[in-house]
Amino acid sequence: MSSRYEKIMEIAARRGFLWQSFEIYGGVAGFYDLGPLGVLLKNNIVELWRKYFVKQHQEFVVEIETPIITPAIVFRASGHEEHFTDYATQCTRCGRLYRADHLVEEFLRIEAEGLSGEELEKLIREHDIKCPACGGELGPVKKFLLLFTTYIGPYSPENLAYLRPEAAQGMFVNFKRVYELMRRKLPLGIAQIGRVARNEISPRQGPIRLREFTIMEIEFFYDPQNPRADVLEERCSDYKVRILTADQRTRGEEKPLEISPCEAYREGIVKSPWLAYWMCVANKFVEALGVPWSRIYFEEKLPNELAHYSKQTFDQIVVVERWGKLEVSGHAYRHSYDLERHMKFSGVDMYAVRQLKEPRRVVRKVAKIDKVAIINTFRERAKDVFRVLAKLSSDELLKLVESTPGDTVVVNGIEIPKNVVRVEQVEETIAVEKFVPHVAEPSFGAERLLYIVLEYSYTEENGRKYFRFPPELAPIKVAILPLVDKEPLTTIAWRLFEEAKARGLYAIYDDSGSIGRRYVRVDEIGVPYAITVDFDTVEKGLVTIRDRDSRKQVVVPLKEALDVVEKCLRGANLFELGYPVVEREER
Repeated sequence: MSSRYEKIMEIAARRGFLWQSFEIYGGVAGFYDLGPLGVLLKNNIVELWRKYFVKQHQEFVVEIETPIITPAIVFRASGHEEHFTDYATQCTRCGRLYRADHLVEEFLRIEAEGLSGEELEKLIREHDIKCPACGGELGPVKKFLLLFTTYIGPYSPENLAYLRPEAAQGMFVNFKRVYELMRRKLPLGIAQIGRVARNEISPRQGPIRLREFTIMEIEFFYDPQNPRADVLEERCSDYKVRILTADQRTRGEEKPLEISPCEAYREGIVKSPWLAYWMCVANKFVEALGVPWSRIYFEEKLPNELAHYSKQTFDQIVVVERWGKLEVSGHAYRHSYDLERHMKFSGVDMYAVRQLKEPRRVVRKVAKIDKVAIINTFRERAKDVFRVLAKLSSDELLKLVESTPGDTVVVNGIEIPKNVVRVEQVEETIAVEKFVPHVAEPSFGAERLLYIVLEYSYTEENGRKYFRFPPELAPIKVAILPLVDKEPLTTIAWRLFEEAKARGLYAIYDDSGSIGRRYVRVDEIGVPYAITVDFDTVEKGLVTIRDRDSRKQVVVPLKEALDVVEKCLRGANLFELGYPVVEREER
């Protein structure tokens, strides 16, 4: 008997949602193509995410787009070149590669994420874990870099680049520019939706673990001294989420807490108010995808499971049939890590500024160039000295003079006596101070959400098999069906189809086979409403609009039919609009 997952994947491939990439060549693990309906469904999921995370937060969230190909220095600065790795082991007989922690989890039914290479190696040897495919001995556990490598321009170590594994770094390197565009206001969210690539070792979860996918992320920057936690209180106080804390996991508990995000922050369960806030939004968003609240929870990562940039991370989990639990988003408190690293590697100021409550007087050292002394010392070479010194700020010049032993400093190969630089103390009144913002990050994978929508929409009912998509997500919004393939019904139905297209609705016209068979076909792909043109349309100007889930119909004037559909797509109930309800036998 087929599992729910197998039934969903069969319909998904047969009806044009998704299938394995490069199918005619046997397929490649970790790559899936989206068919016509899959593209529409994914686009609707992306737009719903944009509605919840960007459009409803326009006062402090903006969206940008950055390249997929990224110079290696960016991921050296971010720490990914060093830390974005997994442990792999290879079968010595058949050569298959496996991700070591997944293999250990599969064989021993334990949590292995975050274990070191040595710990994984020990478990494999102690429990005599063999290759799942051929039973061969497994080789040593080795670290594997998950970044796809490429080059910008001709092959050269200087031109090394990577395909981005996340969209985050594009937001971090652009922080200062966007901050200035937004008139230096915090909090500030920078959102990005785009393709990313991860060179997974051995993806074996169908469309769930992909090597290339669409990510939807926000890097949310805020002042840790004035985080505006009032927004969390105003918008999330009457809503609860389910959280399984790291402490609970350590004690072996499996039942999540039911708690408001506000309480979770006040009690220290969630360290950042904006991490708690976006978890609240994320829960509402996943509910809007059709997942019941009781099937969603947040699982806090243990210290050994945290990414190198994170002070605290919660995975948003949805319970599914095949894997038990499935991560659909990650919520990381990245604090000031990324901006500090990019300042260190680029030398560019990534600070924000805050207004002081009261101006204060400070005494500080400044380095000033003695132009006359430079001219007298270097004469005709003085212009070269002025040029290299002009590239240094007063603070950089002061640091260079004070940290370099001896009587000279070297700048761009030019040896300069320290006596041409005067170090003075100045007293200033300052009204602002610089600081590095903290960051909370919600991150979603669109294709994983697409599968979640398929699983939670798939319905078997009295012999019917169909997708019960929320109308806002349904790829096709309305079917236009002439009762029989005869004039003038077909002409009227086709005109209605053309009008639906003109309104921007994705619609389908079908006049092939019995009306019952056509209802089955459009139900299977999740079309929420079907307009049937029959002989009453010709005689009385009336059509029926059929609801996919109940299979009941209402009788509506032809000229109002698409208006009614659009109202229902915006949330109206078809059976509460005052039109007569009819139940007809479907054949």
